Amino acid sequence: MGTTGAPIGPLFDIPDFTISGVLPPFLGPTPTESALMSPYRTSLTRIAGKLCGSDQRKAIFRGLLAYRQALGGIGLQSGVQWLSGSFAEDIEGLETRHPNDVDVVTFCHRPPAMKNDDAAWQAFVMTNIALINPVAVKAAYKCDAYFVDLDIAPVTVVNSTRYWFGLFSHRRGGLWKGMLEVELPVTVDDADASLVVGP
Repeated sequence: MGTTGAPIGPLFDIPDFTISGVLPPFLGPTPTESALMSPYRTSLTRIAGKLCGSDQRKAIFRGLLAYRQALGGIGLQSGVQWLSGSFAEDIEGLETRHPNDVDVVTFCHRPPAMKNDDAAWQAFVMTNIALINPVAVKAAYKCDAYFVDLDIAPVTVVNSTRYWFGLFSHRRGGLWKGMLEVELPVTVDDADASLVVGP
């Protein structure tokens, strides 16, 4: 995961939905090629162009862009976000409804001054709880959002990643599906994507 927004791998065009109405969990004949497995690293502009064809989807996406801006505004600028849920499915075809939100897990480093200061970090979290608490974030930004601190013990990061990958990469009922990955920090890609969906 980049610390300065530098690319960490190729950007993917977002794959078409499968016959099951989800993103494929991998590209190619088998899931053995790690570079071709979900989550697919992509751009916000690609997401805006591919997944924002309705007013409801555009509103959700604008909420995601605003959430990213808010995270950057408090100094959370180094990491990646995984995007999943009904927003990343053909939920209109599967269930004849619009998505209600986008599922987001933000894997992020602490601001540099708090990297090795747990007390300062806890105080920071409490001060900014409206951007960390899933209920508050969902109400404000249409994001069912969760946060993983990348500066905790590596084994804890691994366990958190295992949990969120397992949860986000399956529909209820067990269907394996793909998800998307976008980088923090906010860049010109955010601005370009906002132009695609409009105000």
